[in-house]
Amino acid sequence: MDCIFSSSIVSSIMVKGNGGISCQISMARFMANARRRLPKNLLNPRRTKLPPDPGVNQFLKNTTSGSGPSFTDFTSSEKIEFPEEEHDDHEEADTENYFVDDKDGEIIWDSDEIEAISSLFQGRIPQKPGKLNRERPLPLPLPHKLRPPGLPNPKIRARTGVPSRASLSKQVYKRPDFLIGLARAIRDLSREENVSKVLNRWAPFLLKGSLSLTIRELGHMGLADRALQSFCWAQEQPRLFPDDRVLASTVEVLSRNHELKVPLNLEEFTRLASRGVLEAMIRGFIKGGSLNLAWKLLVVAKKGNRMLDPSVYVKLILELGKNPDKNMLVLTLLDELGQREALKLNQQDTTAIMKVCTRLGKFEIAERLYGWYVESVHEPSVVMYTALIHSRYSEKKYREALSVVWEMEAANCPFDLPAYNVVIKLFVALGDLSRAARYFAKLKEAGFAPTYDIYRNLITIYLVSGRLAKCKEIYKEAKNAGFIIDKQITSRLLQCASRKMIRS
Repeated sequence: MDCIFSSSIVSSIMVKGNGGISCQISMARFMANARRRLPKNLLNPRRTKLPPDPGVNQFLKNTTSGSGPSFTDFTSSEKIEFPEEEHDDHEEADTENYFVDDKDGEIIWDSDEIEAISSLFQGRIPQKPGKLNRERPLPLPLPHKLRPPGLPNPKIRARTGVPSRASLSKQVYKRPDFLIGLARAIRDLSREENVSKVLNRWAPFLLKGSLSLTIRELGHMGLADRALQSFCWAQEQPRLFPDDRVLASTVEVLSRNHELKVPLNLEEFTRLASRGVLEAMIRGFIKGGSLNLAWKLLVVAKKGNRMLDPSVYVKLILELGKNPDKNMLVLTLLDELGQREALKLNQQDTTAIMKVCTRLGKFEIAERLYGWYVESVHEPSVVMYTALIHSRYSEKKYREALSVVWEMEAANCPFDLPAYNVVIKLFVALGDLSRAARYFAKLKEAGFAPTYDIYRNLITIYLVSGRLAKCKEIYKEAKNAGFIIDKQITSRLLQCASRKMIRS
């Protein structure tokens, strides 16, 4: 850096008289202060701000563009001066040789350095090789989210100690396997041993209603006496009795095995007995075949204005419908069901009544039952569809029955073997050979084995159509399946074969 005083002034001061030496010392101090380091803001002065450009910054443009000055022009036109500092001689010599030209005092930049610096302003700094927009990997699936919905795993809790008797009772008294195991343990007793030997052991773990399943299981085993002993033992337990469920189960088992003493005064009995006991007694009589006693008890209950469950009527209708002599009783029970304001029947009971009505020729009742079930916002099953098709087929309403088949197809209702049997019978009655053959092929594709009625109906429709070769094929297939075709179909086949031979 140049000093503010020239060399002539300094020499003139030093030549003077008495004050020459002092002036020389003060001048040395001044020169030393001048060599001190300047502040950072003066060493690296800020560049003057460029005018704002809303488009592209002209300073950051590519060096190839000719619109504005390049980075090399900007650096070459500006002179950068460094202050004099106290360094080693070697460092100063190296610095001067590297940055400053000896002649002009300007910085000299190599072409490689200028290219490296200018490349920083041309675009983005190159990144490491690889994908710049890497997606975050998904988290690992948690074990509790891998379970299928609706099937939660049971909670497994570690036992800290021996469970209390109350908690064990809550776990045991409703478990079917435990209650059926009690019945099996009672069955294994010898005739001399009483049921108390088994029941006393588990008495603390039983609650009201627990022994009802055990007593019913003893009835299925044919041990009505053991069921009665279990009921008598429960009567002696204040915690377990009185209980209508245990009483109803005992009454049903005894009435089914014809070991229940029927009271002489049925009106008094129906007035005092609960609804569950009455229904259990009627169900026991029906299962035991005592239909007359079940009918009498039902009539007495009706006279006493006792409203029983419709399932009891349905069970009695099904059993009475098997006997043609009891048709009047069946119609009476159907009228009683029809007079109810709020009728509650499940799909199985509704279909069973439709079959009974078809057997009795009461097709209008079957139609009304089907309409009532559909209007109750229920979806019919393949069994109910089959019952309706058979009812309309029996009434010889073939076109109406065919509409039910299309309804099944539209609802994607899978066919079972009885449904294929009824549908093929319907197509044979309509004389539709192509559809009968198509549904026969569907039956085989579904994995069903054709029945004797299906083979017989197909042989019949092929005989009517005059396709003797197809008749022989179906006849041979039925014979290989183990069926023996009746003499009527065989004679018709022989007649058709003889006529064809005569014509040829």
